[in-house]
Amino acid sequence: MTRIDVWLWSVRIYKTRSMATQAVRGGHVRCNGAPVKPAQRVVPGDLITVRTPGWERRFEVVQLLDRRVGAPLARAAYRDLSPERPAHLSAPVARRERGSGRPTKKERREIERLRGR
Repeated sequence: MTRIDVWLWSVRIYKTRSMATQAVRGGHVRCNGAPVKPAQRVVPGDLITVRTPGWERRFEVVQLLDRRVGAPLARAAYRDLSPERPAHLSAPVARRERGSGRPTKKERREIERLRGR
């Protein structure tokens, strides 16, 4: 049996184990619809719900992992039941022509406005 924070980290849903632990403590992660603590054990068949701003992701545990593995092995450890990512969460990417030098002050302001700063 594996802790939920370790499983979330090992299947690459969170970048670090401490980020996974903080998300669980903050109430952003649920197991089978119930709030959990970081030491909660997961078993195959559990439904894990992870909330991010504006989007709720759902995963079914297929395989238990206690170590971080490569992306192909990580994707085999869960089934993604999430709806598609909302379009408003996809930020436009600012592109510049190669070799055009540093951005001007006006261009920097436009880039910052696109990023929402």
